[in-house]
Amino acid sequence: MPFTAKEAAYLASQPLARLATVDGRGQPHVVPLGFHYNAELGTVDVTGRGMARSLKYRHVQGHPRVSLVVDDIVDAQRWVVRGIEIRGTAVALATGGKEILPHVDDELIRITPERIVSWGIDSDCQAPPLARNVGAGAQA
Repeated sequence: MPFTAKEAAYLASQPLARLATVDGRGQPHVVPLGFHYNAELGTVDVTGRGMARSLKYRHVQGHPRVSLVVDDIVDAQRWVVRGIEIRGTAVALATGGKEILPHVDDELIRITPERIVSWGIDSDCQAPPLARNVGAGAQA
């Protein structure tokens, strides 16, 4: 699996992320959304209402490169944060969303990680980020 055990637990514990996609003109688009860590596949699945009509879904159909950020604040007074950035390829799927959440549309976006950068998850929140390439494009 592309994620460490602590990263996987963190993803499973968080309700909100921000997804960056790119339109046909190369313009970025960022949107907050809910997500689901798919431990079986090592992917991140994005579901929702109106998914097939959404910009993010249409962008992924034309340009599969995406970035997803999940983060939170551990201590606001000392500005201690933790999070994970997942860069990879996404595919817009016509089915599968209802298997994750029955009240959303069946369409979903599945993100396969290629680069993972995490901070404050595997070690203390003051440690430098842990960055690595994963998946088919990873180099040893």
